[in-house]
Amino acid sequence: MNTKPNSTEAVRPGSAKQPDSIRLLIVDDEKDFVNVIAKRLSKRNFEVTKAFSGPEALRAIRKADFDIAVIDLKMEEMDGIEVLKILGKMAPELPVIILTGHGSGAALEEAIHYGAVEYLAKPCDFEELFDKIKEVCAKTGGKKNV
Repeated sequence: MNTKPNSTEAVRPGSAKQPDSIRLLIVDDEKDFVNVIAKRLSKRNFEVTKAFSGPEALRAIRKADFDIAVIDLKMEEMDGIEVLKILGKMAPELPVIILTGHGSGAALEEAIHYGAVEYLAKPCDFEELFDKIKEVCAKTGGKKNV
């Protein structure tokens, strides 16, 4: 596995993709947060790809298919709304949960307008995030057996 902190990398449960695993893209510039969430979700049968910026997320989308994405709203290079706008053209069927510590009513409306299906505030309880991901995947036809 690539150990460069700025590269997109996958954390997979076991060596081969499990047929019922959820393929998740998590995008946030808070590397420690991403690493902890990715590790915990990989233990629950998720195939997690980490991206630490909007451009990294878009490169990951070009390389792989995902069942769902969790994207931070406020990031340096490209914010979550910009990523949502591009994803709307690249992968319009991909459900996106916006996760942010900088939420507002206007930001929520904008995120929903550009395709986010859910919006969670940080700090977010891990179980709440886990349950929300499963719920969204169930509604959108993603994997359910996690």
